[in-house]
Amino acid sequence: MTAKDHMARAEHLPNAERFARALLEWYDTHRRDLPWRGTRDPYAIWVSEIMLQQTQVARVAEYFARWMARFPTVQALAEASLDDVLKLWEGLGYYSRARNLHKAAKVIVEERQGRFPRTAAEWQKLPGVGPYTAAAIASIAFGEPVAALDGNLKRVLARVCLVETPINTPEGTRLLHDIAQALVPSQRAGDWNQALMDVGAEICTPRSPRCLLCPVQTHCAAAAHQRQHDLPRRRARGKRPHYLVTAALIWNEAGQLLIAQRPHDKMLGGLWEFPGGKCEAGETLDACLRREIREELGIEIEVGEHLTTVEHAYTHFSITLHAFHCRYVGGEPQALGVADWRWVFPDELDAFAWPSTDAKIIATLRAAQLTAESED
Repeated sequence: MTAKDHMARAEHLPNAERFARALLEWYDTHRRDLPWRGTRDPYAIWVSEIMLQQTQVARVAEYFARWMARFPTVQALAEASLDDVLKLWEGLGYYSRARNLHKAAKVIVEERQGRFPRTAAEWQKLPGVGPYTAAAIASIAFGEPVAALDGNLKRVLARVCLVETPINTPEGTRLLHDIAQALVPSQRAGDWNQALMDVGAEICTPRSPRCLLCPVQTHCAAAAHQRQHDLPRRRARGKRPHYLVTAALIWNEAGQLLIAQRPHDKMLGGLWEFPGGKCEAGETLDACLRREIREELGIEIEVGEHLTTVEHAYTHFSITLHAFHCRYVGGEPQALGVADWRWVFPDELDAFAWPSTDAKIIATLRAAQLTAESED
């Protein structure tokens, strides 16, 4: 069924004006008190929307306050170094978001003379800004009547309109986008988007929706047909692959560690790490580590004591990371498969931005050093 066909079924599409009125009246009284609301500053709204991608609101609130204190304007962000940006983002994950914020800030300042885009179409021309983020910024900051279709809106509208198409498919996304765009009001579009986000986050939740508290229950076809618990539908995903990975804490005679910066165009680009990599089929951990260090840095190492094992799940795969103490044997380090490298003392590690896996290795290293010092 096409979006046009679906919307032609009037019993499953609420009256747009009455739906918006009920939603906005509820929002005026029950909206969440979030630090980026109550402003029309496109910079603050843009930063908040980027941070909110794949991240819980409570966690974003903490980072947002620090970010705005350190980079209060787009000019301040554009003038900052990427290392400073990544360090401030450290722990928030999905680091391409920070890199793209930095790139886009430079575009706005250097190519647009500090002028922000005003429409969703213009926002999408900037690095890291997709359809949802562009619509959210344009509607909230500039009042453009565009629907910002995030996970919450998808779930709410799939229930309201009794959408049977799996929402995690291209067909489902197109259908729900057309439905949302048919319902978004010409006035207060930003509030309408945020109201639906709040309903999805606090009332129309994935499990055990609180229908009796919902401001649009009387407009909801799923509630009327007692279908709210089995909608929305999702297409089952394939099994997430798992990889065995190694990392080397390479020590020289001066007591320094060799750290490497990940290539800027790769996953976690620009972050620093203990060098290593993925094991090949049938390869031992020791052999993997020696090969990876040779390929990435052009040096020879001796693999020593195992320090720790870290389990970590990313969006599309998971890893088991084994970290080893290693001794630097020879060769001049080169940036062969890394963006940069440095010898640093352990007490200098906090000056760099690390992926969460390597941050756990550092924590284990320091705990082991404290234990050793207490025993001496």
